[in-house]
Amino acid sequence: MEAKNKILVANIGSTSFKFRLFEMPAERLLARGSVERIGAPRGAWKAQVGDARPEEGEGAFPDYGAAIALVEEKLRGRALDGLGELAAVGFKPVMAKGISGTQLLDDGVLAAMEALYTLLPAHNPPYVKAVRAFQARQPGLPCIGTFETAFYDSLPRARRRFPIPLEWEQKYGIRREGFHGASHRYVTERAAEIRGTKKLRMISCHLGGSASICAVRDGVAVDSSWGMTAQSGLPHNNRVGDFDVFAAFYVQKLAGLSIEQMEAALAKEAGLKGMSGLDSGDIRDVRAAANAGNDDARTALAVFVDSIRKYVGQFLVELNGADVLIFAGGIGEYNPDIRAEVCAGMEFCGLRLDPAANEGAVGREAVISAAGSAIEVRVIPTNEEIIIARNAWEKLGHGRER
Repeated sequence: MEAKNKILVANIGSTSFKFRLFEMPAERLLARGSVERIGAPRGAWKAQVGDARPEEGEGAFPDYGAAIALVEEKLRGRALDGLGELAAVGFKPVMAKGISGTQLLDDGVLAAMEALYTLLPAHNPPYVKAVRAFQARQPGLPCIGTFETAFYDSLPRARRRFPIPLEWEQKYGIRREGFHGASHRYVTERAAEIRGTKKLRMISCHLGGSASICAVRDGVAVDSSWGMTAQSGLPHNNRVGDFDVFAAFYVQKLAGLSIEQMEAALAKEAGLKGMSGLDSGDIRDVRAAANAGNDDARTALAVFVDSIRKYVGQFLVELNGADVLIFAGGIGEYNPDIRAEVCAGMEFCGLRLDPAANEGAVGREAVISAAGSAIEVRVIPTNEEIIIARNAWEKLGHGRER
């Protein structure tokens, strides 16, 4: 019997299922696509096999099972004969209680994810539902997840601790974590590949609807902008980022809000959306409003940039300088203006941007620092899916886990 060598990577959102199908170990991309608005009365789908023209359509997808069935149908006979042909499905779940790394998503691991539903209400439930949908449709199909926390498993304890009572850490597991692990791993490994060495001090900026900064020394993460949850660190599209907890208590009492209402406000109405006062926290909408004279939108962008610069400065101190500064993610890859604002006034550490190179680097890999800059600045489009595929393949026994 021919060995199975196809990995389907499933990127799960609260109402979406994006996928890429890889042939391993060649890492050849066979197909890609998405199903959107799962659970709504009417959804949309897109599928592309190889270099063929993408197909698009609409349909009703009441749950992840229906979305998976649609994907299987669209790929059947072209890139995949059915789910039974897969070696595994790869996932990038966020976090599980007491578990990290790359794991077979069995009942025990899923239970550890369910234990954090209160902490990660927008992330964990969709992933658990999707895994169970795959398991129901194709019993015995390995579902393998690389947790977003995995890249940070070696962080020094001093960079994991909050200044809280020791009992909270020991009894409840309250500590700093790290996310966007697959993205930071990919772009820093790619930079090391380009430079021909892992012996590098790197600062990776994943900037998008969700954003974070990571410090990496010799290929290992040593610090992160995250706190314990994806609600922390930099301001996000509509999530709060770092915020004084006592200010939250104060607002809650004054406004008479319940815990659930506070959670909703900080998770859905804060960040760039909240600061700008707009209906959207999308950077394009905020920039357009700022350019049109909206001072709140202009201030929101300034807060976002200042937060990035704060962590870059902190990590320059922790790393004793840097060899490479990387921009990735939708904002990092497509916004020369944000990159220029982040890098402004950094001549003190030898960083000089090439304005023309920066303006020309939109959605593609490029060096945007000036010749002779002490710190090389790169744009590297991220590829989280290939990291997930590699780890799933390796978990099956075909190599070393990362």
